[in-house]
Amino acid sequence: MATAAAPALAGRGLHKRFQAKGAAAPTRALDDVSLEVPAGTLTALVGPDGAGKTTLLRLAAGLMAADEGALTVLGIDVAKDPQAVQDRISYMPQRFGLYEDLSVQENLDLYADLHGVGRDERRERYARLMAMTDLGRFTARPAGKLSGGMKQKLGLACTLVRSPALLLLDEPTVGVDPLSRRELWQIVQQLVDDEQLSVLVSTSYLDEAERCAQVFVLQGGRLVAQGAPDEIRDHAKALCFIAAPPKGVAPRTLQARLLDAPASIIDAVPQGGEVRFIRRPEADAAALEALLEGAPAEAVPARLEDGFMVLLRAREARPSEAAAPPQAAVAAPQGDAGDVVIEVKDLVRKFGDFTAVASTSFDVRRGEIFGLLGPNGAGKTTTFRMLCGLLPASSGFLQVAGMNLRTARAQARGRIGYVSQRFALYGNLTVEENLDFFGGAYGLRGARLRERKRTVLAQFDLLGQEHATSGQLPGGFKQRLAMATGLLHEPEILFLDEPTSGTDPLARREFWRRITALAEAGVTVIITTHFMEEAEYCDRIVIQDAGKLLAIGTPQQVRVQARPEGGAARQRLSMEQAFIDIVTQARESQGAAA
Repeated sequence: MATAAAPALAGRGLHKRFQAKGAAAPTRALDDVSLEVPAGTLTALVGPDGAGKTTLLRLAAGLMAADEGALTVLGIDVAKDPQAVQDRISYMPQRFGLYEDLSVQENLDLYADLHGVGRDERRERYARLMAMTDLGRFTARPAGKLSGGMKQKLGLACTLVRSPALLLLDEPTVGVDPLSRRELWQIVQQLVDDEQLSVLVSTSYLDEAERCAQVFVLQGGRLVAQGAPDEIRDHAKALCFIAAPPKGVAPRTLQARLLDAPASIIDAVPQGGEVRFIRRPEADAAALEALLEGAPAEAVPARLEDGFMVLLRAREARPSEAAAPPQAAVAAPQGDAGDVVIEVKDLVRKFGDFTAVASTSFDVRRGEIFGLLGPNGAGKTTTFRMLCGLLPASSGFLQVAGMNLRTARAQARGRIGYVSQRFALYGNLTVEENLDFFGGAYGLRGARLRERKRTVLAQFDLLGQEHATSGQLPGGFKQRLAMATGLLHEPEILFLDEPTSGTDPLARREFWRRITALAEAGVTVIITTHFMEEAEYCDRIVIQDAGKLLAIGTPQQVRVQARPEGGAARQRLSMEQAFIDIVTQARESQGAAA
């Protein structure tokens, strides 16, 4: 048995390999990993896609065994007695298995039955979980009719129907809006504070890892750094700056210019209408000034994400010159930049007596990146599906690519591309077979299809992967393949439904560099996202809640709406905080009116 001072988890020299079908060599999921997770603390695992985070959690849960090395959990040797470990831990995987036809209460009862939780213990435990998750009002509602954020909270409650000694969470906030994400973390922190629960969580969101007492950074199956958030941040100490783009230059354009100069720049992201960047220590001052076109750069404190990016970039081959910017992979659409390509007037969508979208109006111009934002259940996905022609409107006017979606939905679909939130390609087909299938669906044949395949394979760095089975590709490669299929037929408008959900910062940078190139070529991009940093890439955004449009405008205009008092309160306000302020204010006003 573990003593009070014993670590919650201790691993030495852990190795785990997987042999993919058709692969010449096994994949090293974990490569000589040694770590120790303190008891009674909140600890984070971070790293790029394929770093080994999920594999390590599954080893800790006793769901698989290491090929080499030793692993103890709560003082128990997992390899010798996995059941003893499973009796004392709770594990919430990325896709937690809720039963959508069962109610909230029935799901809780089912998991309590599976874990042998007695009736007296259930009464006390349920009351606490319902108070923490605010699900007490919805116990009779089917799980399938909950919003994404509420489903995650129910999944966490089901995981906690018994009181574990260690809680393992694998990407618990993927696909969850900022409000629900904040609520989930409040629940987890409350468990750590009140019950001294040990929690090990993997996350793609580095701001979440900032909350943790200790952070482990994995890359390519190896542990590259560990320590308190301050220690990880220190890797970027004195290297972080923020600069306003020159007049007339969009922040994403300046960001792209900086990312295309990796000999001088480690990382760059839009932030608050400016661009935050990390310079290389040896970067030439004159080269930096030329990249910024003379704009002054202000030093800013390093964040955990900055230290993370420095660590990961240090393991890459050092570039000696500017990188070639990505190409758009499509021909420039015909028409002027100011043309309206999407027009929405008084759009309404009802499901029975429920109004999902209420009298929404906006337009989108050619070459814009236009963001649809909102909490889970706000109506943005319904709006998105109507714009794509996947769902008819109940009333209102909707025109896409010059075609009325009431009368010419099929023709409009031929001029748009679509990339869904979840990997929607055929996982048992190869990369090339997927391209052949979707090319045929878009009407591409013969020499034209071969030409387009060559183009997208090259532009999305998929050459050499043509015969790889799609379902076995790493997450970043799957995302590239989904983009390649969506752009095969050179659409005028590209719809992206939470395309970076669960992806790491490295993959997000690569993704947005490609989207910037598409917009520069004149492709119109409509995107939904729960990652508010991504709103900074948009020309304009819409924020919806309860089916109603709460805000529309440039990111800066939305910040002004969130904090109309201006001054220091609005200076460099994050888009996440602006989003939370606007939604909270609207809900408070609605509650007061009721």
